Parts: sequence; structure tokens; C-alpha cells
Amino acid sequence: MVAIEQALDVEQLERDIFRGRTTATQLVRTFGGQVAGQALVSAVRTVEPEYLVHSLHGYFLRPGNPNEPTVYLVDRIRDGNSFVTRRVTGVQDGKAIFTMSASFQKLDAGIEHQDELPPVPAPDDLEDPLDRPAEQRHWLFQEWGEHYDIRIIPPDRVTRRERVAAQQQVWLRYRSRLPDDPLIHVCTLAYMSDMTLLGSSMVHHRGDRVQTASLDHAMWFLRPFRADEWLLYDQTSPSAGFGRALTQGRIFDRSGRMVAAVVQEGLTRRLRDKHGDGTG
Repeated sequence: MVAIEQALDVEQLERDIFRGRTTATQLVRTFGGQVAGQALVSAVRTVEPEYLVHSLHGYFLRPGNPNEPTVYLVDRIRDGNSFVTRRVTGVQDGKAIFTMSASFQKLDAGIEHQDELPPVPAPDDLEDPLDRPAEQRHWLFQEWGEHYDIRIIPPDRVTRRERVAAQQQVWLRYRSRLPDDPLIHVCTLAYMSDMTLLGSSMVHHRGDRVQTASLDHAMWFLRPFRADEWLLYDQTSPSAGFGRALTQGRIFDRSGRMVAAVVQEGLTRRLRDKHGDGTG
């Protein structure tokens, strides 16, 4: 797995057309976080620097080929005084595999409030997955562990909330120091936000044979942050049914500032055996 600066790198082909690079991967389809991150970088390249991205809404339309580059077509939907809107379509082999709307805003003043950081074990009190022998690491860490420090809080140490169907809490950060450019940190978090969120829907179904894939992804950037410093990803899955699961996450920095929010729906289709009855 390459460094994030390379994973998010896009080449400008025309005024509003960009091409993302491919990265070595064990995945059989293009990683959704990479597509979303490259699409966001493409949108940012068409916006004046005083406008900062505050939200994105994306749909994964087809499974991309990780060995082929994705071309991003940017539509300049609106350029306002306070807000700018872009629509980005990711294309492979002439077919759309991803579409995203992104909204940008000039900094403004208004009311303020936020949820509180839940009480959780500190990341330094949790095992670094890279300390395990390679053959004992979950595929998640074999794929991303070199560059991304991901520490899933054990279920018996998760801060439980009443009347919540499923919860998962994850500390995460980029392992190496990143440039100070806020865009790098926003796009890195967009990339990382797709790594573990759908797993929150599986906390009560670990033994089930399920096909999973991201279907859509929405993200709001609330306050400045650094993606190379620890962030708590407090995740819940309020509902699952009909082969889909809804998941959501609140992201806090270590000082307790809520810096982002994420909602994702994912495919959680039960795998069928060769007889088609769903058993076995």
C-alpha cells in the first residue's frame, strides 16, 4: 500500500477532468475510500482556496477495478458568495463507478454546540496490530497497517449506550507526519472513514457469512483536525435488514472536539450455499 499522498494523487487532463492513480492492493475491487478521496481532491482543484469543504455525499455505483485508473469528471454546479457546489463522477471503461456531490463554504460565525467525547481507553493502552506476527493480523491491518494505525477497542471495553443496537469504537491515525495543508488531512480522513465503519454492523453477527460492500457514504467536516494525530471513531449501526445495514460515526480528536460525522449504508447480503437456501 502506497503513502496517502500517492493514493490521493490525481493528474489534471483537462480543465475539469482528472485521472487518479492505481495502488497495489489485496482487494478485488477499488477501495471506496480511495475513490471518494480522489474524487474530493478533483473537486477541490476546481474551487478557490478560501472555500473549505464541509460535506460530501457519494454513491458507489459499480465495483471498480483496482488495477485500472479512474477518471473524474467535475461539474461546477454552483459558485456562490458563501457556498460552492461540485458534482464529481468517477469513470472506468466508459461507465460511472462512483458519483459524489461536495459542498464548500467560506468560514463563518454562528451558534456552537457538540456531543461529548465518550469515555474510552487511550490508544496507547491498546495493542498496535503491527506488534502481532504477520500471519495473525486481520486482513484490515495486512492491507493498511503499514501507513494507518487502526486500533479497534475490544467489545468488553466499549462505552455502551442504552437503546443502541450495535456499537464499535476505533482509534485511528495516519502513522507518518503529513504536510500542514488542511486539504491533505480532510482527504486522508475521507479515505480512512471507509475502512472500519461497516464493521459496526457486524458486531453481533461475527459468525454469519455475509457479503459486504459500501453503497453510499456521506461525511460532514465540522472542525479543523490533523489526520496524523489520534482520532476516535465512535460508530453505531442503528438498523440492518433486507441485505443492507445503516451505519454512522462521530469522529473526535483527543481534546474532545467533534471534528467530523459520517453516515454510510452498506451491503450486508447473506451468502447462499450452492443449493440457494442460505444455510451452511
